[in-house]
Order: sequence, then structure tokens, then C-alpha cells
Amino acid sequence: MSDFYCDEALSGRTPVTVVAETDKILAFEHTRPSYPVHIVVVPKQHTPSLVDLGEGGEELLAAVMKIVRQVATDVLEKHGAAQVITNLGDYQESKHLHVHVVVRG
Repeated sequence: MSDFYCDEALSGRTPVTVVAETDKILAFEHTRPSYPVHIVVVPKQHTPSLVDLGEGGEELLAAVMKIVRQVATDVLEKHGAAQVITNLGDYQESKHLHVHVVVRG
């Protein structure tokens, strides 16, 4: 099972540019952005997906969404638009809950 977030970003093996951080959540600039603005928000605790919250449950999801809202608000104010995306199943390359906040070019 591939988990870039635990194996690379959260471990520090791959350096990231932090946008926001709490004791439970990390938001950072995507390391291989697909959009002009591309920020990823992840829980620091391994969480399989939006539909499988693992041990973190609804409380951790609420903490993720709080940071997603903060990041999306900042992006909206700076760029006039924001899109929030998460993927499931075959579309979810890294099997760790992550939310993209992007501005499409």
C-alpha cells in the first residue's frame, strides 16, 4: 500500500513547504503541483480515506476540515477562487486521507 504522506512528507524524508500546521494536521504546497496553486491537507495520523477514517474517526475529520476551510479561505481571498478535492478508490493514489485545495489555471 502506497502512503506518500506517512512515508515521505510527514516523516521529513521529502521536504515540504508548510502552509498551516496543528498538532494533528499538516497543510503544505504539493511537491508535484498539477495546478498554479496546489495545497494538500493531511492528518498526521494515518487515516486511510474519507470513507475509512481509521482510528481518528469523525473528530480527526473535523480537524482536517477546519484546516481545509482556513486554507481555502486564504486561497479564495488571494486568488478569487478555490476548488477542494479529495479522491477515493482507484483515484486515490496515496492511501492516506488528503484534501487538495487548488486554483485551476
